[in-house]
Amino acid sequence: MSVLDLAADAAVLFDRLVALRRSIHAEPEIGLHTPRTRDKIRKALAHLPLEWREGPSTTGLVATLKGGAGDGPCVLLRGDMDALPMPEETGLDFASTIPGVMHACGHDAHVAMLGGAAEVLAGRADRLQGEVRFMFQPGEEGYHGARFMLDDGLLGGADRPLPDAAFALHVMPNAPHGIVGGRAGPLLAAADQLQITVAGRGGHASMPHDTLDPVPIACEIVSAIQTMIARRFSVFDPVVVTIAKIESGTAHNVIPDTARMTGTIRTLSAANRARLKEELPLLAAGIAKAHGLAAEVHILEGFPVTVCDPQAVDLGEKVAREMFGEQSFLRLADPIMGAEDFAYVLEKVPGAMFFLGVSRAGEDWRQCCGIHSTRMMVDESVLPQGAAFLAGLATTFLERGWG
Repeated sequence: MSVLDLAADAAVLFDRLVALRRSIHAEPEIGLHTPRTRDKIRKALAHLPLEWREGPSTTGLVATLKGGAGDGPCVLLRGDMDALPMPEETGLDFASTIPGVMHACGHDAHVAMLGGAAEVLAGRADRLQGEVRFMFQPGEEGYHGARFMLDDGLLGGADRPLPDAAFALHVMPNAPHGIVGGRAGPLLAAADQLQITVAGRGGHASMPHDTLDPVPIACEIVSAIQTMIARRFSVFDPVVVTIAKIESGTAHNVIPDTARMTGTIRTLSAANRARLKEELPLLAAGIAKAHGLAAEVHILEGFPVTVCDPQAVDLGEKVAREMFGEQSFLRLADPIMGAEDFAYVLEKVPGAMFFLGVSRAGEDWRQCCGIHSTRMMVDESVLPQGAAFLAGLATTFLERGWG
């Protein structure tokens, strides 16, 4: 089956992909329960010969397309569908109609491209040997949606095995137009949330000697964390700890009782992730104790490291080059310290996540707003390319495996 034929089939779907993407973009939903988005997906794909599974923990959907050429392997394609709690400032005609909620990470485009892949593959189901599962997943933005769908048995379980391969595609608005990127090994970091509370004794700001001021101690802890990362962790196994929020005090002349800090921990290895869970509490408590105060540290575990199978990345590179030309694939030299809950799937199933550049053709992609920006834009002309690439990953794996 020629991947060029897949690209031609996807190109015909352009108007439908745009319509689905814009409909979802205008009514974004947050978290594990995205019923409007789920219903739009079901309606858009209702004419296809798909077997649907849902819930119970989320509004996640898995649609299965069975090939007509007999039994064979199973491949999973995933698209996430939740939005972010942030305002939109794009000025688009189809901008969010939900105040304070925006599709600023491209999940609306992911759904459209996955739906397009389902359309393309359903049109040639009689030639497929095996099956394709389409995973429409809510709750990616910090809600562990993929883990819930795995726990619910939607991807496989007692009644059917897990897929043999799994792939996902993520748009990047500040990357070259139409370029597919990927890398073997760690692609994205583990992400944990850090909370530190420094407890002192407040009082009048003019008499700090009569208080135990938590504010300068909090500042000292922030600086000490950066020193610890720079001097005690190898640069060849990257670690990022960022304190992004500090809360303390009520007035200009009052020393508060407490100072609270919130931040993120990003690691690329299980060893450093475990080490930070031990050492950050010791560091904060030690600094606070040296000044007669106390500090408590809570680390909320987030997504694991997203690790891509080398064979899966090789397959993606082959598909991209055959479909879009030799210059269409970029091997990423380094991981990205962002995080993705597709990592949960890749812990269970060999596969890979790829990136797709959706900056406008001819524009300087370096100047484009990135994901999680209130002004993030997607060049919709790339949607058929993403749909074709996903379909190409599925058909190539079903025909050749990892070979």
